[in-house]
Amino acid sequence: MNVPQNPSSDENTNATPAHPSVAVIGSGYWGKNLTRNFHELGALKVICDKDFGTLAKLQTLYPKVETSSDFFKILARDDIQCVVIATPAETHYSMVKESLEAGKHVFVEKPFVLREDEGQKLIDIAAPKGLTIMVGHVLQYHPAFIKLKQMVAAGELGELQYIYSHRLNLGKIRREENILWSFAPHDISMILELAGELPETVLTTGGNYLHEKIADVTTTHMEFISGLKAHIFVSWLHPFKEQKLVVVGTKKMAVLDDTLPWAEKLLMYPHEINMEGDVPVPNKANPQNVAIPESEPLKIECLHFLKCVAGGLTPKTDAHEGLRVLKVLNMSQKSMDNQSRKLGVNVVE
Repeated sequence: MNVPQNPSSDENTNATPAHPSVAVIGSGYWGKNLTRNFHELGALKVICDKDFGTLAKLQTLYPKVETSSDFFKILARDDIQCVVIATPAETHYSMVKESLEAGKHVFVEKPFVLREDEGQKLIDIAAPKGLTIMVGHVLQYHPAFIKLKQMVAAGELGELQYIYSHRLNLGKIRREENILWSFAPHDISMILELAGELPETVLTTGGNYLHEKIADVTTTHMEFISGLKAHIFVSWLHPFKEQKLVVVGTKKMAVLDDTLPWAEKLLMYPHEINMEGDVPVPNKANPQNVAIPESEPLKIECLHFLKCVAGGLTPKTDAHEGLRVLKVLNMSQKSMDNQSRKLGVNVVE
């Protein structure tokens, strides 16, 4: 993801004294980015990590911020209102649960948790306490996706027919989760947001090449009651980086390519299909750049969390949204485990 330097016109990213205080738990690969953003927003109080070497490096970067290796001591502190969890997925349920029971608002990185019943239990804990749970589906906060969603809602693309997403790279190869759980949550989140519904069926194929039990490549196909179809192709065993979302409507087509320079990230293609007798003939048109404000998506996401906590608002990617994404992830995994069988999705929430 290319990170622009200019602040967004949509979101004021300046720090304000009203921000609640934050402890970031897990400051490694992605956690260090959360640490930086919450620090720049003036909300970071404590950095927590089990790795003392990581803590030492971060202490030099943020000398006025406290460091700790004790998660439970942080939960016992009254001067910390929010916990940001960027630890391995298998720890999410227990750490979010402990945080909520300690009265803390929680931002948790994707995937929300691993089981739907765990996600519902966390919602049931948070609701009576008036606590916020937000899931880190950062691409929902990308200015290009926000603009694309607005254009879809306004009917500029017409009726949605087909969506496909590619998230491909060579590494970072994980051993605690497969590529589906590592890369696909972002794409599922965006597609469900554009579709406005859960898929009726899911079918996922996968390939295990570097480890016999961990998929390195998966393709997920989704069919919706509305007639919309979508597919997601993810891989960490690919010769080049590709992060592309293509949305095809009856009027226009849009491409969000996050590897391109900011001015080219969102393109609109006003192609038309004309019928000549019984033969459909494409009438191609030049792509049109769609202007979008420049701002780092992660900073917008972090600020959104702080504003929701301070104002008692519901996050865009709240626990219910995280649960919908989790439902599709689990059905995708189940399909892959059952020789790529097409499975129905229970749409009752």
